[in-house]
Amino acid sequence: MQGQDNPYAAPVATVAQAPEPRVFELASRGGRLGAYLIDAVLYALCWGPGYFQFALSVDESPVDFGLLGTGISVLGAVAGLALFGYNLWLLHTYGQTVAKRWLRIRIVRTDGSRAALGRLFWLRSFLPAVAGAIPCLGTIFGLVDMLMIFGDDKRCLHDQMADTIVVRA
Repeated sequence: MQGQDNPYAAPVATVAQAPEPRVFELASRGGRLGAYLIDAVLYALCWGPGYFQFALSVDESPVDFGLLGTGISVLGAVAGLALFGYNLWLLHTYGQTVAKRWLRIRIVRTDGSRAALGRLFWLRSFLPAVAGAIPCLGTIFGLVDMLMIFGDDKRCLHDQMADTIVVRA
């Protein structure tokens, strides 16, 4: 019996049948920084009026914006929550935030597969934020996180924690 006639023979596969590994172009450091800054500005535009109103009310400043200030603060909070929800949806669907979408970069797993929303939120955002909030240690963590992008693989510490890379979309 030949190999193909034998039902107990090992399956035969040629290398040509194996899928080609996907090659990704890593996003530039400047593109990643730009996306971070744009996202930060968008959130500041949403949440800023509320912070400003709160600071004036705590300081007992003679300036009082009254109902208009409260309305602007509430509108900003709603816009901020809407932006957060939209970013979560974009991250889940495309691996991008608003700014990453504008700059045509996205987050994927190191093997090129889609990164799950839980991995993106908890390991790339929440856990580093908690570590960054620890007195003294948080400053060191933040500095190490930022400086690691200058490695050959252009991955920050939060990328390594979540097993992700940022690539051109």
